[in-house]
Amino acid sequence: MEIRFVSSLTPEDENAFAPAVLKAVVALLDQLPIAYTLRIETAGTQVYQHTHPSVGDPTLPFRTEFTMKTPVLPAMSGGVAEVARQTKL
Repeated sequence: MEIRFVSSLTPEDENAFAPAVLKAVVALLDQLPIAYTLRIETAGTQVYQHTHPSVGDPTLPFRTEFTMKTPVLPAMSGGVAEVARQTKL
């Protein structure tokens, strides 16, 4: 599966926002017994990557219920880079 995300963020904001996106998606995917690699390439040529090996027992069914804690982000008055700094993602 390949997913592409296109935004109107500046390269600087992409570089600040990408680690937060990586962290959120990893939190979701790590709950699945699958191997995957998640790679984010920003317009500013930064690369963020996470690889997870399959550790699940293939004889067990998939876990279908997920619980994620969603952080409450502060108002975006300072832009995406400021929000990323404030939340320390």
